[in-house]
Amino acid sequence: MLKGKTAVVTGSTSGIGLGIARALAQSGANVMLNGFGDAQAIEALRVELERESSSEIGYHGADMQQPDEIAALVDAAARRWGSVDILVNNAGIQHVAPLEAFPEDRWDAVIAVNLSAAFHSTRRALPLMRERGWGRIINIASAHGLVASVHKAAYVAAKHGIVGLTKVTALETAQSGITCNAICPGWVLTPLVQKQIDALAAQEGLSPLQAKQRLLLEKQPSGEFTTPEEIGGLAVFLCSAAANQIRGASLSIDGGWTAQ
Repeated sequence: MLKGKTAVVTGSTSGIGLGIARALAQSGANVMLNGFGDAQAIEALRVELERESSSEIGYHGADMQQPDEIAALVDAAARRWGSVDILVNNAGIQHVAPLEAFPEDRWDAVIAVNLSAAFHSTRRALPLMRERGWGRIINIASAHGLVASVHKAAYVAAKHGIVGLTKVTALETAQSGITCNAICPGWVLTPLVQKQIDALAAQEGLSPLQAKQRLLLEKQPSGEFTTPEEIGGLAVFLCSAAANQIRGASLSIDGGWTAQ
């Protein structure tokens, strides 16, 4: 379905981003990966994705806190494949602390990576999409883009901001072939969430399984993690013609979290 399209997926060397990158590649898109990690492991991942799909897979190590590097990421994909048709703003970091004890540098970093990076990449990619008259911008928000939790001031603020940015982008592209939507996952077992499980287990003397169940059932009525594969499937759907009139939506995939 996406043969001949080019996708840039930020934060795609693991977790949700990797699930989306894999789904887009398997649907025919050429994909520019981005993220941190061991260089050899990333190269092995790039080769694996290329082998299992009919697509070309690239990698760019842009730091999502640096606007000039974000621009270089978008430009690199456009130079290699002639366009950027699909932009998935997924990169994210987390810090958990009470508001009055929240370190200022951690606030700045979370806002930069989780919110400002999406502005910078969208600003760079939109003119390329307008030239071709088609594009898909998919912002990975969170259940925390719709509701809040304690001790996550920066993350919740950033994800609410992503939902707002999504709506503005959708309105500014409403009469074009470009759409912008947000996907709002609940708990997904990513390295980021695993750290929270480990911290909860250590704080309360729980086993890893007990900590996982506590985290899940506190928020997610299904009692099951959302998977990167499920989110990847939703991203592919948003790139399809069936989603032409889905614009500015925040699509929950959270096991019932925000239905409560």
